[in-house]
Amino acid sequence: MESNSLNAIFLPLASFIIMLGMGLSLTLDDFKRILVEPKPVILGLFAQLVILPTTGFLLAKFFSLSPELAIGLMIITACPGGVTSNILTYFAEGNVALSITLTAISSLVTILTIPLAINISMQTFMGGEIALRLPFLNTVIQIAMVTLMPVVLGIVTHRYRPRLAAKIEKGVKYFSLGFLAVVIISILIRERANLSTFFLQAGWVTLMLNVVAMGLGYGISTLAQLHRRSIRAITIEVGFQNIPLALVIANGPTLLNNSSMAIPAVTYGLLMFVTSGAFIALVKRYS
Repeated sequence: MESNSLNAIFLPLASFIIMLGMGLSLTLDDFKRILVEPKPVILGLFAQLVILPTTGFLLAKFFSLSPELAIGLMIITACPGGVTSNILTYFAEGNVALSITLTAISSLVTILTIPLAINISMQTFMGGEIALRLPFLNTVIQIAMVTLMPVVLGIVTHRYRPRLAAKIEKGVKYFSLGFLAVVIISILIRERANLSTFFLQAGWVTLMLNVVAMGLGYGISTLAQLHRRSIRAITIEVGFQNIPLALVIANGPTLLNNSSMAIPAVTYGLLMFVTSGAFIALVKRYS
């Protein structure tokens, strides 16, 4: 995949709009929820920040992925949950407040953990061949620009212009969902000749990552005897990642700028809609 205006402008813009949509629905009380209801939040963050990366690392090692694909897989696991997970949690009749809290906190935490996780992954999988390394401070600043800044802007708007925030929040959320669809469709059109190759290279392992992580998230939250609405939120949250951000990191001209590392994000971005949709259909049917 060649770097072009999609990588340089469209993907960061997509991430910015998606995170703005989340910020418009947040208040500071959402971040205090970890103190009021710590158990589901801690379990959700554990699934998102520990189980998902561990699963990705073990799969990359077990199936002996090429260094570029292995790092691409770890980029996905290092990213926060996708904002669209909040909408999907709503459709699944899950705990939307918990979903929003998990997305918000993971988005803040991963600003610092992404460059560390990816540099460790590059050292692990590329070893002596390593030719790229993410500069920590520069990466933190760039990720903050497309994640933290729009979230803060949304929260401030909600705090001081609540009517305006309420008026545009739903539209921005659904617009962000459409924006994500446009990103995926643009990639599909641009890479239509390579899609079969992409899925042969990474489709099976990204599907396994998604399904196993969702299964483990569902399992630990069920064993912890959380309410079924919280179980649904955690399951969807751990399976739905911020793919535009993953693509920015993997194939963005100012970060890794490696098209091979973006392949897992492309396949995962398509498959996570399928698995999340299947999960929602199942819980709707058997609830």
